[in-house]
Formats: sequence, C-alpha cells, structure tokens
Amino acid sequence: MALAKILFICTENSARSIMAEAIARHKYADRFEVYSAGSHPGTADSRALAVLNSHGISTEGLFSKPLSAHRQQHFDYAIVLCSKTAAECAHDISAKHLLAWDFSDPKQQGTLKAFETTLHELAERLSMFVLLYDKQHQHEPLTALNLCKLLSDDTRLNTVLLIQAEQELCVCELTAALVETQPKISRHLAMLRKAGLLQDRRQGQWVYYRLAEDLPLWASESIKQFATASASSIQPLLANLNAMGERPQRLQQCQTAC
Repeated sequence: MALAKILFICTENSARSIMAEAIARHKYADRFEVYSAGSHPGTADSRALAVLNSHGISTEGLFSKPLSAHRQQHFDYAIVLCSKTAAECAHDISAKHLLAWDFSDPKQQGTLKAFETTLHELAERLSMFVLLYDKQHQHEPLTALNLCKLLSDDTRLNTVLLIQAEQELCVCELTAALVETQPKISRHLAMLRKAGLLQDRRQGQWVYYRLAEDLPLWASESIKQFATASASSIQPLLANLNAMGERPQRLQQCQTAC
C-alpha cells in the first residue's frame, strides 16, 4: 500500500511551501510522501532554513523546484499556500484534492520572528489536517486474512515482533534493529497502523508505536505464537536494538539521526 502523496505549493517555493514540506516530512513521514514546488521558483530562503534547523527539523535536500518538476505525478492532495498561486496554477496540478491555505509570506516582513510565526502556524494547520485525515481513513476491522497478508512480509513481521517484545519503539529504533532505511520503515508502519494492528503516541518530536489496545484477542494470541516460532530469528534484531543502549541513550542517538 502506497503512502498518500501531498504537494505544497507557493509562488517561489522558497519559504512557506518548503517549510511545510520539511515539517510534514519530519512529523508525518509514516502517512505521506511529501513534495513542494513553486509557480515561479526562486531560491530557498536562508532564514526559513535557519528556523527549521533551530527546531531540529532537517533541511537536507530542500531546494526550490518548479511545478513542471512534478508534471508526471498525480497527488492525493495539493495544498496551495497563497491565493495568487492558487489562481495561477489551479489547472496545472494533477491532484485528487486541491486545498487552499492562504499564509502570508514571511519574507515581506523579513524578520526571523516572522519565519518562526509561519513555522508554528504551518505546524498547527498540518496537525489539524492530519487529525481529519486520520478520522477519514480509520481502519476497517482486522480480519485473519488481513493479518496473514500483513505479516507475510518479513519487515512487517519483524517490526511487529520487535514492538511486541519491547512494548513500544520509535522509527529510529526500528531502523537500527532492522538495518533498513527510515522511509521504508515508515511505509511499513503506515500499513500496520492503518490496518489497526499498531497505534502511535507522540512525545516531543518522536512518535512511538505499540500494538493497538483494541487488538482482538485472537490477533494478540496469534502474534504471541509468531513470536514463539520466530524466537531464534528475532534475537539478532533485538541485539541490534540493545546495541543502542537503554532508552535514554537510544533517544540521544535518535535525536542525532533526526
């Protein structure tokens, strides 16, 4: 199951949309593939990048891009962040849903405080958007067939068994244990969460995953049986996890990685 694709757009793709891209990738990589573009792209504003970095949000790979760079893609959501761009490019975007969020350009004020304000407003708006998105995409009741399909993949099976053994884990911990890339782990976590097998909780900038509290008894017992049958194969993965140290040491490594 592919992640939903979301595209943020403003005029120059230098501040608002590029900040929205960074925030969404940082917080919601388990839900969306995130992109940004501009109707008249310029250069990523150094103040926007500085504010993102000051909040621990990665700016790696951020640069201004034209809409034409995404011409061959179809998006689930295209979110236009200024009214001028909405009027200019509404017909040039291939998206299932086109949303308009009119944010003032922090470059007009030119102060770091203006960029800070934009970052917080974007984060709050995205939080509300994701809350509604999650309600609209609530999972169907878990079935035995769905459970078998989900756990037929080694990465998803090992993810569930690691979480079952440790109670809860974050993406960075799973990345270290499974020796996989963060985007791949995030995609599998999204599938497991959407199916109702996992639930998450946010603590600061980290998201922790655990088995769903409303998991049917038959599913819980099945996972325990899988854990018993896979005990020998899961031990090396637990060793990878334990090599990170106890939770305080792990958090320090996760903070460095993020």
